Amino acid sequence: MLQITTVLPKRVLWAFVAAVLVSALIVLQRGQRLVPVVTHHPAKKAPAPTNILDDINNSTLGFEKILVVGLPSRTDRRDGMTLQAALSNLDIRFVDGVVGSNVLEKAVPKPQNKEHLRGPGLGSWRGHMNAIQKVVRRNLSSALILEDDCDWDISIRQQLRDFARSAHALTQPLQSSPGSYADPTYPQPSNSSPPTVPDIPFDKLPATVPPKSSPYGEGWDVLWVGHCGMHFPSKDNKAMPKGRVVRYNDMTVPEMRHLWSLNVPFTLAQKYPNHTRAVHHAQDGVCTLGYAVSQRGAQKILYHVGLKEVTDPFDILLKLFCDGSARRSTDMHNCLTTQPGLFHHHRTVGHHSEASDIGDHGDGFRDNAYTDMVRWSVRLNAIELMNGGTSFHDQFPDDS
Repeated sequence: MLQITTVLPKRVLWAFVAAVLVSALIVLQRGQRLVPVVTHHPAKKAPAPTNILDDINNSTLGFEKILVVGLPSRTDRRDGMTLQAALSNLDIRFVDGVVGSNVLEKAVPKPQNKEHLRGPGLGSWRGHMNAIQKVVRRNLSSALILEDDCDWDISIRQQLRDFARSAHALTQPLQSSPGSYADPTYPQPSNSSPPTVPDIPFDKLPATVPPKSSPYGEGWDVLWVGHCGMHFPSKDNKAMPKGRVVRYNDMTVPEMRHLWSLNVPFTLAQKYPNHTRAVHHAQDGVCTLGYAVSQRGAQKILYHVGLKEVTDPFDILLKLFCDGSARRSTDMHNCLTTQPGLFHHHRTVGHHSEASDIGDHGDGFRDNAYTDMVRWSVRLNAIELMNGGTSFHDQFPDDS
């Protein structure tokens, strides 16, 4: 039997295989078109509503930066501030203070008679102006500026939250009437404004329009939250708002017998019961242990305090700025404060003569450290905080 075997050329075979593969690919592509692929995306959750007051819980207490002014040579103070900040979960940045003799004479704005502030006070002024300049130069929205010998309560965030809520009541428009304020003399008294207005109780704060840019409200220049004395706005001051928020039974405030002020009369201690705190516009402030500036406020201070005659210490110049004194500016500036302050001097164990780089504190030796008018001091509770304990020392317990 004859068997015939046909052998196809290789090029014909490869052409056949290629045709089969192309046909299969076309079928698959058509099948994909007939069965669309559906991608399922999980539904996006609506963002949870935020409360701008919660920004106070961050590492800069709701400000963009915390700056600490002090001489680099006072390493003891920098050690203390570094520890306090760490125990309070705060992020601080040091700004070098200046020795008065290192301020160039030509760089000091002065009147025609050339009389100006000299010595350590001049250096202190320049150190604070360096901090203010930094706020302006870096375009910071706000900054809390502290001196390097201050201390605060372990509940500082809650204290500042209460201060912010009080500031809203004084400076934010009412929700029920966005064109008006709870303080009828804000933003500036008119000829028909009353010389005094009723206190606003902290436990009955009015509903106000929430601020958008800062947890402390809109339009403020200075928040003077650490000082050695402050007055309530007087009847004679025709330009300053008169409203005040009063909180009773604030247990972070020591009894009145433990409070003091360089300003007399000390109305808070004379007119209100123990454990009272008041928030109001700042008048006659003394000392700058802690104050915050907005960007706009820093620009104003740089102009009115940095570029005009340096005739007084920095705290007095800031007082004149906030009071609207003609010596600094004809404009009223929006400065808020609290009595008592939230940042106070910490007095370490040691010689009195080493307590200050500006003033003379005399001779003698301090055997026990303390912090003015702060009940549960961070510095005095450092060991307890480092050990994770909760049995905090109250340096001003009530009589009862």
